[in-house]
Amino acid sequence: MPEQRSLKFYQADVFTSQPFGGNPVAVFPDAKGLTDDQLQQIAREMNLSETVFVFPPTDPAAVVRLRIFTPTQEIPFAGHPVVGAMHVLAQLGFIATPEAVTRVVHECNIGLFPVELHTRDGQVTRVVMTQPAPQFLEKIDDTEDLYKVAGALGISKHVIAEAKWPLEVVSTGLPVLIVPVRTLTAVRSIVPDTSAIVDLCRQFGANGIMVFTTVTVEPYATVHARMFAPSIGIPEDPATGSAGGALGAYLVQNGAVDVGPMTEIIIEQGYEIERPSRILVQVESDDDMIQSVKVGGQCVMVVEGTLTF
Repeated sequence: MPEQRSLKFYQADVFTSQPFGGNPVAVFPDAKGLTDDQLQQIAREMNLSETVFVFPPTDPAAVVRLRIFTPTQEIPFAGHPVVGAMHVLAQLGFIATPEAVTRVVHECNIGLFPVELHTRDGQVTRVVMTQPAPQFLEKIDDTEDLYKVAGALGISKHVIAEAKWPLEVVSTGLPVLIVPVRTLTAVRSIVPDTSAIVDLCRQFGANGIMVFTTVTVEPYATVHARMFAPSIGIPEDPATGSAGGALGAYLVQNGAVDVGPMTEIIIEQGYEIERPSRILVQVESDDDMIQSVKVGGQCVMVVEGTLTF
């Protein structure tokens, strides 16, 4: 019999201050020695949209290296897994937080990125990550493609066509097809066609479809959004940091929000699947050029356990 291994793990709900809201992520603080196959098997076993494995950094500028897996594959970058993992590591003392706002760097498969850890009285109150510079990859203006997108979402093409802004593939680390919709009712009535969404994502080189409207449930929110990413094993995501950054950049680039030197956007997401989430996006711009995109929010730890295999 091979020797058993036991691994501590923690689960946090990300982009929420309440248990059972936001987007859950599993974090394994010590993944040294695990093979790629074992990492994928564990992520499949956890069966969350993402599981994060923490390794020593390969670059001395970083405090940790994070590898991120969905139930079906490793992804190079993501939002809520980074925010959740850094919250867990700071809350447990794996990362020191001597300041009210401690700035560190994490390493992922696409490079090194800063993270701000906000703390008060020994508790982590917010984690804010800097994302890669936005890339505006492709605008979708073909009528036939518009019909395909509307059909994949199970809504009328008119509520997309009348929304003033373009359909566009945008990336702040992971490409996402952003679809504006005119009404909250239409967004909430979406019935996704999984296979059609997978086909569209393949066609446009996107990891998922982020649908939004400027009509919101909560008065503090800027936009209401839903994210569908079945091609990477996530039928509907309750809170998506990578797509949130892309959406924030899109809103600023297209003038869909009031833009200043620092534009703050609050995305509400997850309401349709009973996991309400609140994502803060900060877009810094100068002379009509976006300088940086940051995504952050609150987290709450809900599970501590041991995986034995």
